Amino acid sequence: MADAALRLKSLIEQVLGAPLPVRIRAWDGSQAGPPDAPALVVHHRRALRRLLFKPGELGLARAWVAGELDVDGDLYTALDLLAGLIWERGEDARTLGEALRDPEARAAVRGLVRLAGPPLPPAPPEEEMRRRRGHLHTRRTDKRAISHHYDVGNDFYEIVLGPSMVYSCAYWPDPDATLETAQRDKLELVCRKLALTPGQRLLDVGCGWGSMAIHAAREHGVGVVGVTLSQEQAAYARKRAADEGLTDRIEIRVQDYRDVRDGPYDAISSIGMAEHVGADRYLEYAQNLYGLLAPGGRLLNHQIARRPQRDESAYDVDAFIDAYVFPDGELQPIGTTVALLERAGFEVRDVESIREHYARTLRHWVANLEADWARAMELTSPGRARVWRLYMAASALSFERNRIGVNQVLAVKTPESGASGMPLRARTWN
Repeated sequence: MADAALRLKSLIEQVLGAPLPVRIRAWDGSQAGPPDAPALVVHHRRALRRLLFKPGELGLARAWVAGELDVDGDLYTALDLLAGLIWERGEDARTLGEALRDPEARAAVRGLVRLAGPPLPPAPPEEEMRRRRGHLHTRRTDKRAISHHYDVGNDFYEIVLGPSMVYSCAYWPDPDATLETAQRDKLELVCRKLALTPGQRLLDVGCGWGSMAIHAAREHGVGVVGVTLSQEQAAYARKRAADEGLTDRIEIRVQDYRDVRDGPYDAISSIGMAEHVGADRYLEYAQNLYGLLAPGGRLLNHQIARRPQRDESAYDVDAFIDAYVFPDGELQPIGTTVALLERAGFEVRDVESIREHYARTLRHWVANLEADWARAMELTSPGRARVWRLYMAASALSFERNRIGVNQVLAVKTPESGASGMPLRARTWN
């Protein structure tokens, strides 16, 4: 009798102490759970072995990347339903240890062990970042982490990001605008906040594929130095600058921001880069940028933030994102970011939350990926494409539910005279 789905459903509900809001469809063809809900499809019993050896998010992620788990139905709906059981269970939810004190739960786990088959743990998917011992956020480890994330093929990123090749939150003054228009509007917003004028020097930290550098040079007449740790990004950005006839205004370097020594700059943009810095290095990051600015120079720091915790020492990096997406990446609350920028010497003049804009951006990226799914798998790997689809869809929901946010912080290296150079009404860019 095919009953794997019913047994799985019973186990999950025993362990979590809550009803399962999605269907289960197992490798033996059996199904269990709400008939009108999306289905969590367990294609192979190896997925169970992964969960037994790595209970929680990492085990689930490995099974998803390997193609042993899938969703039949709307992915956003499935993730939203599962979020309450996996990511948002709250402090009163019982732990796995508490659940296993229940004799029925222990019996269910023993049944799962038998159902999972041979006891050896499956090897992690090849897309998982292999860890090495040592300190985080050294120049060597940061370069390796950046390469893992960005050096997966520019053609793949063209599918996901579209023609703008901007890998950060777009900005929608017009809700009906295309993604490309919204990304252009974001770059223009950054330029206006920095008050760029012809002849100034701009440092673009984490310059990506060169979109900000090209926009600032072409539309505002500034000279730009862009730095990235990704060889593939740098090559792509240099070609774009050459195609635009802007090589006299744009220099793209493969360089750590800590090694930039040719200040002063009139302005610095850091868009979606500071998440890679790490909490222990953030003050150093802020001090380095402060030292590179001329007096009166402006910094635009565009950065994802997480919600603060009552016990900040309990913060832990998301296991799936750390292993498959942003190795060594860390998020911090916006209040912490502002405080560290101030400690470095900056005067913080404006903080703008554009959280809902990132949710919209991510949904566009997911749609781009799904529309060219077969080619995306060919350009990278099926596992890598699955990583990106899950990561971006889950992140869209996280922004929509206010689990994470994104902020543009405008800060000034205000001279001793106190003349910040800011207008009396700051948001003249709106």
